[in-house]
Amino acid sequence: MVSEPVQADWKQIAPGMDILYVTAKSKSIEVNSRITVVRIDPARWELVFMGISQQGQESIRTAREWYETNKLTAAINAGMFAENYRTHVGYLRFRDYVNSAGINNYQSILAFDPKKGKEIPPFRIFDLDASGITIKTILEDYSSAIQNLRLIKKPGINVWKQQDRKWSEAAIGEDDKGRILFIFSRSPFSMYDLNRELLEAGIGIVAAQHLEGGPEAQLYVKSGSFEIELSGSYETSYNEDDGNVISWLIPNILGVRPRVKAANQ
Repeated sequence: MVSEPVQADWKQIAPGMDILYVTAKSKSIEVNSRITVVRIDPARWELVFMGISQQGQESIRTAREWYETNKLTAAINAGMFAENYRTHVGYLRFRDYVNSAGINNYQSILAFDPKKGKEIPPFRIFDLDASGITIKTILEDYSSAIQNLRLIKKPGINVWKQQDRKWSEAAIGEDDKGRILFIFSRSPFSMYDLNRELLEAGIGIVAAQHLEGGPEAQLYVKSGSFEIELSGSYETSYNEDDGNVISWLIPNILGVRPRVKAANQ
């Protein structure tokens, strides 16, 4: 469960978007043991999926390049992908576009884009093992849904056991006010340790899902004079060092951009 919160020192990037650097209590074997969290108000910012299998998006890119070509403010991995470098691993629907209809055993579903007339939160992370929750019931309310490997179960439960495997991590979370959390750590942690650090960081996190690990993990944010470009490196049994200095090309991303107000607002 979520521990008693400490005071988190958030810094504003833009209205409705803040950043926090969490220094982990359990030191990582590489880098500075720092976890970056970008908090996003979904009432102000639109969450979107973009991938190379969509019309007009045929070029594989880094998170920064996805940002540059699509007028985004932030971009992060959308999740793991198949060997064809196009298809998401797990179910993925973005509005009328279905990237992957396949449903696997991953227990976390990210949902956004409430259907017309639905008075529901604009963004939620669901647990598929919760009573009455299925992808079908989620799609009755939301137009977009993405299935990924679960890290934290609601209402703040670390579902991972300790293990030796560690990696750089990109993840997405939900806080206790329904805000989006883009989470990135170049410093490699076991997912048990990463979850524990997030739950004890005072950020109000109640759910999270894994997006990508190792050198493919990345996060890019630019607003005004503020800019960060973060890429991963370490992954047990694959790339066991901190030597990666470039952002890898990735086929699918989650991005945010300012919501466009209706003309009568």
